[in-house]
Order: sequence, then structure tokens, then C-alpha cells
Amino acid sequence: MKPTALIHRRQFCSAAGAGFFALILLVSFCVGAVSAQNEPILVPDSVDYQKLLPVLPDAPEGWTADKPEGSTEDAGGFRITNVHRDYRKGEGDKAPTAAISILDSAANPDYVSATTAAWNNTSETSEGYSKSVTIDGNPGFEAFENEGKHATLWIMIANRYFLQIELQNQDPKELQEWVKRVDLKKLAEIK
Repeated sequence: MKPTALIHRRQFCSAAGAGFFALILLVSFCVGAVSAQNEPILVPDSVDYQKLLPVLPDAPEGWTADKPEGSTEDAGGFRITNVHRDYRKGEGDKAPTAAISILDSAANPDYVSATTAAWNNTSETSEGYSKSVTIDGNPGFEAFENEGKHATLWIMIANRYFLQIELQNQDPKELQEWVKRVDLKKLAEIK
């Protein structure tokens, strides 16, 4: 029997993370629009989510994957595109899980600059760590919380796509294995 409460909680957390990215993008775009009301907005449009779904990898051997999800929404004159897929290995509360999300941030280059600038931070405590990383020439940020073995990797691809990989009940070194499953070059070429 499946532990449905765990599945719904995990999906909510992953969906909440993707929703948080979209909310931050919307807020930062609105702040930028207010400060430059008389300036024309010359930003590229977000891609349709259908173009990003194929970048989400299939489940590795021994794992299962939910159906990929995505949306492209009009948010007051600009579009936000985001796709997501959850992965699981086994059953139970301690089963390893992974989630991969991609957010197209083309509508707000200021958000991209501010976020990636904040990634130049490194810290380590008894509770975990956070550090800047570079993956195939792309800037990123990795964080790990010892409690729950919760690891997250964010990577900026082609100065527009935020790729997020989130792991639960896995060692942080597994982030590198998961990022290899995503075709970063293919993602960078999508316009």
C-alpha cells in the first residue's frame, strides 16, 4: 500500500518550490516595471512549456518517475514557463526522492543577475553547507541540509533557464549524477 500522505506532501513541497521560483520572478519583474515605467520593455518571450518537457529525463534504473508537468502562464503582460518531474526509488518515508524543475526566466534579466550574484556565497555549519559551483561552464549554487539529507542544486543555463535538482534521503554527491541526466546543451539551445 502506498503512503499517500507522503506522496502528496513531497509533491506539494516540489510544486511549492517551483511555485516559489515563479512568485519571485513575478515580484522582481513587477518591481523592475515600476522603476522603469517610461522605458520600453525589450525582453524575449518565455518558451512554451511543451518545448522544455523533453529535457526532463526518464527515471534511472530502479527508480520510478511521475509524468512530467508544466505550464506557461500569462502574468500581467509577460509569460512564465515552468516544468517539473518527480522521481522515487522504493517506498516508505526514507525512500530516496528527486525532483527536477526548469524555470524560464527570460522575461526578467534583472532577476537572473540578482539571483546569480547571490550565489557567490559559501557557508558551512553543523547543519549543512551552501556553496557556489560551476557545471559545464554554467554558474550554480549547491546546498545541503544534514537533517533529512536534503540536497539542492540550482544552475543557470544560457542566462535564462533556472534548473533546480532537489534530492531527499541521498548524499549530496548524487546531485552530480542527476545533473548528468539532464541535457544541458539541448536546454541551452531552446528558444
